[in-house]
Amino acid sequence: MAASTTHVSHDTHSTTAGAGWSTQRIAVTALFCALAVIASFIEIPIFPPAAWLKYDPSCVIALVAGIAFGPVTGTVVVVLSWLLHLLFSFDPWGVLMAVVANVAFVVPCSLIARKLEGPRGLAVGMVAAAVVTLAVCIVMNIIVTPLYTAVDTATVVGMIVPILVPFNVLKIVLNCVICALVQGPVSKVLGK
Repeated sequence: MAASTTHVSHDTHSTTAGAGWSTQRIAVTALFCALAVIASFIEIPIFPPAAWLKYDPSCVIALVAGIAFGPVTGTVVVVLSWLLHLLFSFDPWGVLMAVVANVAFVVPCSLIARKLEGPRGLAVGMVAAAVVTLAVCIVMNIIVTPLYTAVDTATVVGMIVPILVPFNVLKIVLNCVICALVQGPVSKVLGK
């Protein structure tokens, strides 16, 4: 009877004991943050009736990080990248709304995609995240928009169906499609 051996992988550059953040994970997260900061400045008007609302692909980068390393890493990428964005473009209300919207997407999607794994898990995660994000974006617009614009709450409520829902649905669809296209190749590169 042969004795069984168990191979335990050990990261000699670990910054914490146990299953903490390795040096490699910190470096990869920093790279994701840098890419997300750059992506946050790529602002594209995607809904002609409301050209002031713009799409940026930074959420995709945070989502890929979240799927690869977990929702905490995805959240770190969202928060750090938007805090850095704030240094170059002082818009605290816009940054607050972007952080809340992106975290609302990244956390449920990465939790479900990591738990169920494979294309099915990613699809279920994206659908769940889409519902959460849409609800959060509408609530945030109702609460925050009147605080920094001349638009009152009643006007924001009136914009929900013709403007806010279609714009946010388009944004969510773009995030899902782009993530679905890049997540597989990036995961292979990361060995996930």
